[in-house]
Amino acid sequence: MSLKLLAFFALLIAISATGIAVVESRHEHRQLFVRLSVLEQERDELNIEFSRLQLEQATWADPSRIEQLARGPLGMKFPEAAELRVVNR
Repeated sequence: MSLKLLAFFALLIAISATGIAVVESRHEHRQLFVRLSVLEQERDELNIEFSRLQLEQATWADPSRIEQLARGPLGMKFPEAAELRVVNR
C-alpha cells in the first residue's frame, strides 16, 4: 500500500470516530437537558408546596386563633391577682 492510501484510511477512521463522538455528545446533552427540565419542574412544585405549608403553619400558629381556642373549647382564662404566687429561689 502506498503512503497516501494509508494516510487516507487513517484520516477516514479519524473523521468517522470524531463524527460518532459528536453524535454521542449531542445525545448525552439532550438527555441531560431533559433531566434538568424535569428536576426544575420538581423543584418548582416543591417550592409551591413549601409555600403552602408555611402559610398553613402561620394560620395555625396565629396568636388570636390560639387565644380563641384556649378561651373556648379549653375553658382557659388569665389568672386573677389572688391566684398568682411568686416563687423565690
